[in-house]
Amino acid sequence: MHRCIELAKLGAGAVAPNPMVGAVLVCDDCIIGEGYHRQYGQAHAEVNCINNVSEANKHLVEKSTLYVSLEPCSHFGKTPPCADLIIQKNIPSVVIACRDSFQQVDGRGIQKLQAAGVKVITPVLEREALEFNRRFFTFHNQHRPYVILKWAQTANGKIANGDYSRLFISNALTNRAVHHWRSNEASILIGTTTALNDDPVLTTRLWPGSNPVRLVIDKALKLPPSLHLFDGTVKTIVFNTIQQEDKGQVLLYKISGGKSFIAQIMEALYQLNIQSVLVEGGAKLLQSFIDENYWDEARVITNPDLIIDAGIPAPLLVNAEQVSGEKILTDTIHYYKNRYSGHNRF
Repeated sequence: MHRCIELAKLGAGAVAPNPMVGAVLVCDDCIIGEGYHRQYGQAHAEVNCINNVSEANKHLVEKSTLYVSLEPCSHFGKTPPCADLIIQKNIPSVVIACRDSFQQVDGRGIQKLQAAGVKVITPVLEREALEFNRRFFTFHNQHRPYVILKWAQTANGKIANGDYSRLFISNALTNRAVHHWRSNEASILIGTTTALNDDPVLTTRLWPGSNPVRLVIDKALKLPPSLHLFDGTVKTIVFNTIQQEDKGQVLLYKISGGKSFIAQIMEALYQLNIQSVLVEGGAKLLQSFIDENYWDEARVITNPDLIIDAGIPAPLLVNAEQVSGEKILTDTIHYYKNRYSGHNRF
C-alpha cells in the first residue's frame, strides 16, 4: 500500500478534479503490475495497473491481490467503472486504503466487489491515503475547495511597502518553488489591490506544469483590461457585485449579498468544481480568510536579511500549528496547518 501511495502522488497536478490513485497487483508476494491515474479523463490506476502486467504473467492475474489507494469507482464517468474491470478479470481479493466519499461512489464500489464474491480488505493506511488526497476529500466532505494561504514577509513582518511600490522579498529559487506550488493547485486568488499594484501573471512559467485558474476579486469591476490577468492565456474568474457574464477565457462571476464575500466565493468555487485555491494576497484578503477560518494550510516565506521601516504588516495567523520548515538559500519557509479545519479530522 505504501507503493500505491508513492505511485498515486505521481499524478499530482494532472488529475484534478479526480483524486490521485495508485494500484499494485501482487501474486505470491511478487508485484506483477502497477499503475496510477496519470491524467484527468484518461485511464484510472486499476486499468493502468492491469495493463502493465506482462504477457508472461497474465495467467497470474486471477490468482492475485489488487492493492489500491482508493475505493474503485462503480459508475460510468470519463471512463468505465473500475469495479467492473476487477470482476471481469476474476481478481479474487482487493485491499483498499480508504473509501471514496464522492457521492457517485461512496461505498458502492466495495459493495459491487463483495456482491461478486471478491474479498475486500479495508481500510489499510487510511490516514495516509486521506492526507495526500486532502484536497479531494475536503472538497467532497465540506463542499468547498481546499485553501492554502501563502505570503512572503520581511524579517520584521512586512509583506509590502507602505506605498504599495513593488517589493522583492523572496529569492529566485524560492520563486521557482512557489511556481511549483501553483502547478499543484486548481486555482490561485488575489485581491484588487494586488492586481492593480503588482500586475501579476499568476502562471507556472518558472516550473513545468499546468497553470491554475486565475481568480481575482474586483467588486466594482474597475481593473483595467490591460492587466496580465486578462491576456487570454489562462482561464480567469473575476468575482464582482455587478455582472455575470462568460467571455470565454474571462468569466465575470457576480456575488450577491447575504453571506460574507469569502463564504460566497467558497460556494462559487464548489459549484465551479474547483477543488483547491492558493491565496497569494494581499494582506487584507489573506486576513479575511484567516478571520473567517476558511483555510487549511499556510506557507510563510521569510527573508531574514530584509527589514523595511514602513510597510504593510503581514497577516496574523491564528489557530495555526507549524508542521515543518525549510531553508531555500537565504529564505526560510514555515508550513502551518489549521488546527480546526475539517481535513485535520480525517
